[in-house]
Amino acid sequence: MSGKSRFALALALAWGCVLLALAGTVLLVGADLDAAERDQAVAILRDRAAHVVVAALLLLVPLYFAVRVLFRRYVSAPRRLAEDARVMLTANPAHRAALAGSAETRRLAAAFNAFATAHAELTRDVAARVHEANARIEEERNRLAALMSELAQSVVVCNSEGRILLYNARAMQLLRKPIAGDAAAAKAHAVIGLGRSIFAVFDRNLIIHALENIRDRMTGEAHGPVASFVTTAPAGQLVRVQIAPVLGAEAGKATAADEDAQRAPEGITGFVMLLDNITRRIETGSRRDSLLQTLTQGTRASLASVRAAVETIASFPEMDNAARSRFIGIIGEEATRMSAGLDRAASDFADSLRTEWPLEDIRGADLITAARRRIESRLGLPTKIEDVAESLWMKVDSYSLMQGITYIVSRLMEEFGIREVRFSLAAVGQLAHLDLIWTGAPLGTETTMAWQTDSLELGGEASPITLKQIMERHNAEIWYQIHKQSQREYFRIAMPLTRPEESPTSVATTAESRPEFYDFDLFHQPGQTPEQDGRTLASLSYTVFDTETTGLQPSAGDEIVSVGAVRIVNGRLLEHEVFEQLVDPKRAMSPEAGRITGLDAAMLENQPTIDRVLPAFKQFCEDTVLVAHNAAFDMRFLRLKEQATGVRFTQPVLDTLLLSAVIHPDLESHSLEAIAERMGVSPMGRHTALGDAIMTGEVFLRMIPLLAEQGIRTLGEAREASQATYFARIEY
Repeated sequence: MSGKSRFALALALAWGCVLLALAGTVLLVGADLDAAERDQAVAILRDRAAHVVVAALLLLVPLYFAVRVLFRRYVSAPRRLAEDARVMLTANPAHRAALAGSAETRRLAAAFNAFATAHAELTRDVAARVHEANARIEEERNRLAALMSELAQSVVVCNSEGRILLYNARAMQLLRKPIAGDAAAAKAHAVIGLGRSIFAVFDRNLIIHALENIRDRMTGEAHGPVASFVTTAPAGQLVRVQIAPVLGAEAGKATAADEDAQRAPEGITGFVMLLDNITRRIETGSRRDSLLQTLTQGTRASLASVRAAVETIASFPEMDNAARSRFIGIIGEEATRMSAGLDRAASDFADSLRTEWPLEDIRGADLITAARRRIESRLGLPTKIEDVAESLWMKVDSYSLMQGITYIVSRLMEEFGIREVRFSLAAVGQLAHLDLIWTGAPLGTETTMAWQTDSLELGGEASPITLKQIMERHNAEIWYQIHKQSQREYFRIAMPLTRPEESPTSVATTAESRPEFYDFDLFHQPGQTPEQDGRTLASLSYTVFDTETTGLQPSAGDEIVSVGAVRIVNGRLLEHEVFEQLVDPKRAMSPEAGRITGLDAAMLENQPTIDRVLPAFKQFCEDTVLVAHNAAFDMRFLRLKEQATGVRFTQPVLDTLLLSAVIHPDLESHSLEAIAERMGVSPMGRHTALGDAIMTGEVFLRMIPLLAEQGIRTLGEAREASQATYFARIEY
């Protein structure tokens, strides 16, 4: 019940008590009167009824002021004292209670302030001791920071669910994505951040496949539990990714639940990713190949003509001068043609680049183990091993090769109903022969040729590549044969053998700034789920955002001119993970909005429009709960753009204005400035989208313990409490 409701109830009770007292007095006096006197008194009261009512109403005026004074001294003051005490205890230790109310309440407030001062001194003493105890840990952290900054490669560390725990500045720079259509081309936003999913950056299947290969190697005689693959970064660069596991107590074991959940196999509690931009390396190799091809094809005819002319001159020494000059002219023309061809190749060869795809070293036995597990889990078909040479190594793109093997087996199941497939691996010269063996009806030549040229399709998922392209990528051959003695059939894949590359022993260094992104506690955090209402507020990840606009009427055509946001992960405001972008509104700003925000038409000119900005902002705030102050205003602007941009923000939203009304129902002001002052948050940076977002984030973090004091601990409880406030009824 609000303070105004309590005061009205107290006034009504006081007035009722006074009226009851007067009525009781009249009844007591009337009991001593005889019948004639009683009739006379009733007649007088009947004639003076209006005067009695007026007197009763006039009595309400002094009663109102008396109850108001008593209510402020003995009800409102203790309630505000209780709220001040909760703020001092949980959100702002520097806050002090106001000395208001009755003498007893003022003495109690002074005692609270004294306790708060003593508590602050004890807290400072404890903090100093904790700082001393953590000195060695901080030293280790600084060593790690120095090491990370000196790595020539980009580094990302994730937990078993793919949530990012750590990354260095190089990784943040590599994994940035420009805003589409940005004419200035100067704004790009990082797509990684603490607590965000690496699966939003790289294909989940590639990472899970690499981790499964690592697990298989851990059980064999591999050189080290490291896997690699090549993929594209958000901005289009070609990136080579090396993955090393962070092992738990029971590494090497996996369950079907792990594969269904698309997370790291059991025993692997996380993984480290080393990212290497190989775009330039691939382009250089492609240019080299193109140049060699151009030189080979373009000079062959000219060399033949030159050779023929030279041989003719040598064979006929008595040739007259005119004929000799003609052949010498041919030699000169062909030499000139070859020179022109070389010049042309040097300038034009980049227009016909040949795509190259780096491969990884893998032990043949590990490849077969992974193939068996994939076939049994996805197709439900039993597999066996006949004869596998354990020491053979091949250079493959294991992900695409596994796709091809599984595709062949799925076609055999669908069209010929095979019940089992066996694997065999042997070395024949410099080639490895990998056989897929089964028993059943023979295949036709047309069938096997069609399978090689059809696009791969498995489990409802289609791939643009074909089996033939996969073989070409590996410089391999595949054919179908029948073993006449045993009447068994098999596909044989012949590919070159290789030797495993040794791991480098040293890493180049560079003088980059040290990374400032740490949060190893996220190893133990649960993953984001669609149903988050049961999660505690302290365990969720948030995107705190704010918008600046041309005016205050979104339905009347006002537009967004700036979006700013900051992330909260594991109870920490990550000021290095921000989104800040000006927007061209395609309309003029109101004078009032321009005065408040400091933005003008010149600053907004050539900025991207809202249909380019919102997709990037949506990617920034994926898998988080949105937080804003007076969120109904900002969300109205976003929702009005859904149809035009195709971008919808469907995640839960919390509003610090509503939460403030929940925490302090007796206070009148719930502006961001007033809340920040109560919570001890600095108001610097106001009236910029990012500045307001950062201040709102700091306020929200201080609200979480205050909400917990009222029994509001989960997202669902916070949303329900917010909806019950008066401010929740405001519409824009």
